[in-house]
Amino acid sequence: MRIATWNINSVTTRTDRLVAWLESTQTDVLCLQELKVPADQFPYAQVEALGYEVAALGDGRWNGVAIVSRVGLTDVEKNLPNQPTWDDVVEPRAIGATCAGLRVWSLYVPNGRGIDDPHYAYKLRWLAALRDTATAELKASTPVAFLGDYNIAPTDADVWDIAKFTDSTHVTADERSCLTALEATGLVEVMPRALKYDLPYTFWDYRQLAFPKNNGMRIDLVYGSSTFAAAVTDAYVDRDARKAGKAGTTPPSDHAPVVVDLAL
Repeated sequence: MRIATWNINSVTTRTDRLVAWLESTQTDVLCLQELKVPADQFPYAQVEALGYEVAALGDGRWNGVAIVSRVGLTDVEKNLPNQPTWDDVVEPRAIGATCAGLRVWSLYVPNGRGIDDPHYAYKLRWLAALRDTATAELKASTPVAFLGDYNIAPTDADVWDIAKFTDSTHVTADERSCLTALEATGLVEVMPRALKYDLPYTFWDYRQLAFPKNNGMRIDLVYGSSTFAAAVTDAYVDRDARKAGKAGTTPPSDHAPVVVDLAL
């Protein structure tokens, strides 16, 4: 089985890239983030024509998540149990489903914006709800994985220059302690390799030639149960998907997919 996670940064803008990527990689289950469309405007027809089922959650703003599967899609759960609100709204940032005996969650963790911003405290509350969800999911015998844009770089080596992040989110001790708390539930991080580069970054800003310079961050992560981790045969960042195409083609997302192959 091949599964992946990809912050696509607008699924309608990049439908052609999504379809081409699914066709070329033959991915079985894909977790998407930052759909930026209401769920009813997801490009179902184009994706279902490839033999996939879709579970999508979105409200048309900057968030939104989905799971795309060609090996079954059952027991769909929208939002984390006890997911905190932002501006009194439960944002569409988490969706779970069972795909061929594997429980999968697609996650779009809040950004945090700034350490003194209320959004940062919201981010930490959201991650606490994720920890509680992981604790509950791990009680079942089904392998489970939590994939997505965590908006956290696990270590200093996961950003191109830690000095650039003084007093910034994504690298704080509190955010990283939330990842440690996830691991304390029994989840294991799947470490991808980088194709052509030593450091497997997953995000590069559109500005200041960040991608050509490889000034990136590793913030798209995969955590799984021990049975899931034991089944991993390969994991990599598909950096080629971040490259710009020929003139006139759809520009890429600022994130690259993280792909995991499993002996399941």
